[in-house]
Formats: sequence, structure tokens, C-alpha cells
Amino acid sequence: MALVEMVMPKMGESIMEATVLSWLKEEGDTIEQDESVLEVATDKVDTEVPAIHAGVLKEKLAQDGDVVEVGKPIAIIETEGEGGGDTSSAAPAKKEEKTEQAAPAAADKAPQQEATVASDRFYSPLVLNIARKEGIAMSELETVPGSGREGRVTKRDILSYVKNRGEQPAAQDKGSEKVAPAYTPSRSTGSQQESAPKPAAVSVSGADEIIEMDRMRKMIADRMVDSKRISPHVTSFVEADVTNIVRWRNKHKNTFKERHAASLTFTPIFISAVVKAIRDYPMINVQVDGNRIIKKHDINIGLAVALPSGNLIVPVIKNADQLNVTGLALRVNDLARRARDNKLKPDELSGGTFTVSNVGSFGNVMGTPIIMQPQVGILALGAITKKPAVIETPQGDMIGIRHMMFLSHSYDHRVVDGSLGGMVVRRVADYLERFDIDQEP
Repeated sequence: MALVEMVMPKMGESIMEATVLSWLKEEGDTIEQDESVLEVATDKVDTEVPAIHAGVLKEKLAQDGDVVEVGKPIAIIETEGEGGGDTSSAAPAKKEEKTEQAAPAAADKAPQQEATVASDRFYSPLVLNIARKEGIAMSELETVPGSGREGRVTKRDILSYVKNRGEQPAAQDKGSEKVAPAYTPSRSTGSQQESAPKPAAVSVSGADEIIEMDRMRKMIADRMVDSKRISPHVTSFVEADVTNIVRWRNKHKNTFKERHAASLTFTPIFISAVVKAIRDYPMINVQVDGNRIIKKHDINIGLAVALPSGNLIVPVIKNADQLNVTGLALRVNDLARRARDNKLKPDELSGGTFTVSNVGSFGNVMGTPIIMQPQVGILALGAITKKPAVIETPQGDMIGIRHMMFLSHSYDHRVVDGSLGGMVVRRVADYLERFDIDQEP
């Protein structure tokens, strides 16, 4: 027998910690490799953490509501095999090690908490951010009952309180009372928190319905506002003739579904053209860091997916330039399905370098999409419609019925001028119009 530490996995480029929501397995349970063991939450997504080893869950090192740094142990798994010595003596050793490490960790957390929250009660970064967005004052947050260890307020507690808050008499603004501060570890502990802007007065009647934004909608709203504030948006439009693509897809879609048990949509074909255009114009695959431009090596395409709730999520196809149309089709289907089922991993929502949004799926012919920060470009794919168009032939120009679509390219005018932004979308259209109809999917 051997004892193996299960650690908090990497949750994306900017995520350094996660909150334990609930354990799906109990101590003593047998678990298989890749089987989900617990559910955790970050500021971006809730997700399940799978086991990297098969065995028995020997010990939980974190409880519901605990905030654990990426790379820190969260459980001990007893596995089959040599090494690890006698399990009866190893387990207490792990407990002692955990106890010794807990004290410094608590000491590190304490000063930060005292600097940002005038309270003897610990609040996780996630809880503080939710409280700030909901306008919950610290005195009010102190009254929220906690179900976590030592009475700690968990994400479930604060969301339940917010949900039921509207049914109780609203807490009026108490003048000088401060709202719970945002969790901002990058700022110095002595910096003063920015005051929250006062909400604009809204006039409603008895016939109006007031709908509280959920957490995801609030995050989307904040990021869209931030993007428009950060990047001066410019949008260029191009119309493309995709008749050959429509005919090729209609010819192969049934065979593709029989062979791969997946639908062959237009989206992977469009993404393939976008990837080729990015290769031709790599300065569209950049990010801005102050006065520096970071030219990204990998081409990671974000794909906007509408959720059943009406919200939007953007999973990322990593290294999209290494996939052919078939590979992109399978990847698009997989990400879209798991996005709607809330099964995406946090790492699948980060690292994008350029984004594609298919507004044509809603019947829209074009759009002016908002850039996903810190990217500098996003392409909207319009609906494919039949139109009369001029066709150039060896016998002369003719009028014919063609399948046409608009491509809308929004880009960050700080670093992308109209020439580059326009050439990129024109090149995408060129690749679509020169699509090889003889290739096999």
C-alpha cells in the first residue's frame, strides 16, 4: 500500500485558489482514477475535481467552505502498490504535517484579512466578492449564518442569504457603513478601498417584474463594461460567398455523423479559416500589457456558447492550428455539450488568444461583438442567406443564387489599426471562398 497526496489542480492562468463546495466521496470510499471526488468553485466556474489515482479516500485535508491554494494537498489516497511504508504510521505523520503547516498558513491569512476586513471572522475571497457585488455591508455580512467549519460562511451560505434577502425588509444604507471590500491580493495592505458607485434610481410600476442577476450574469456584465472601457472598439465587415462550403457540408454531414457520432456544423470550418488568417497576420494574436505588446505563440480560439439559462460562456480550443476540420468539429461539439451541462474544467475557460461568436445561429446577419480581454480581436459569424449575386465565369458575368454571409471583426484600436483589422477579416473570407470541396471530412 502507498499513500498519495491529492492536490488542488491548476484552475487556469489567473486562478491561484479555489473554494471547496462539497465532497462527493467520504473517507473510506473506494474511488477510481478520473472519478470525481469533490466539487470546487472559483471566480469563473464551479467544477468537479477528479482523482488522479485509484484507491481509497484515506483522509480529507480540507472541508466544505475551505479556500485551498492551487498545488496544496486536499486529500490522502491509499493506493495499491509498493512504497509509502506502513500506512498506520504514515497517516498520523500526514496529520502532524498538516497541523504544522496550518499554523503558518493561518498566520499568513490573518494580516491580509485584518487589512481588508474589520472582523474577527474569516471570509473567503469568493464570499467577499459576492458580498461586494450584492452591496452587503460588513455589519450585515457578520449576521449571515455559516455552515462551514468553525461557522465559516460558504458560497452556498452567501448565495442562499442573497436569495432570501429580498423577502426580508431591505437593509437601508447606513451612511458611513462600508460595503464588504473586494478581494484584491495584488494591492498593498495599506491601500484604501475604492468606494462603490451609488446605483442609479430606477422607476418601476406594479406591473414590472424585478429580476435579480445571477452571479454569472453579474460577471458577464462587469467584464463587458471593462472591455469597452479598456479597448477602443472598431468593427470591420466583409461579405463572403460560402456556397461551396454549404454544398460540401450537405454532401458529407450524414456520413460524418455515422462515422463520428457527432454533427458536422459550419462552425469548425469557419474556425479553420480564422486560424489560417491568424497565421498570415500573427499581430492579431497579441495581448496588451501596459505599454508592451505580447505576441502569443499558441493560437487558442475561444468559442462563445449560449447556455440554457440565457448566459454566455466561452470555452477555449487550445492549439486550434494543430487540428484539421474533423478534429475541430469533434472539439467544438464536445466543448459546447459540456458547457451546456456545466461540465467544463476551469482551464478550458482560460488562455484564449482570439474569439469567434456565431451570431448566425440566432438568425442575425451581422453583429458588433465585444472583445474578450486581454485579447484584441473577436469575429462574429452571421447567418448564411441565399442572395442573387454576380458570378464571374469564362463566358462572362452571370447572375446566380449564392449562399452569402457577413463576417464582423471587432478589434482593439490601441494596437490594431483599420488596415490590419480589415485585412484579417478579408483573409478569413478568402479562405472560406477558396474552400477545397474535394477534401474528405
